[in-house]
Amino acid sequence: MNRIRWEQDSVAGVPLSRHMGFVGAIEVGSVAYDGSNRLWVWSTPLQEDVWGYGPNEDAAKTALELWLVAWLRNFRAFFQPEA
Repeated sequence: MNRIRWEQDSVAGVPLSRHMGFVGAIEVGSVAYDGSNRLWVWSTPLQEDVWGYGPNEDAAKTALELWLVAWLRNFRAFFQPEA
């Protein structure tokens, strides 16, 4: 898929186990490691009650991208030219 550009988050130059995903200049989500549950959690600022998880970083990134594609389908009619 790879439609999302991922950047690793950092604090004071120290890389974190958190990656932010962008489409163009828009942040569409993030993936962070949850050490207490030993899984990767994804979330999105586009809809506050939506999140999920994966057993590894790539699985969580893929799950976020699949959710984003499905969510954007809701807006397809808005972008279609009027007949």
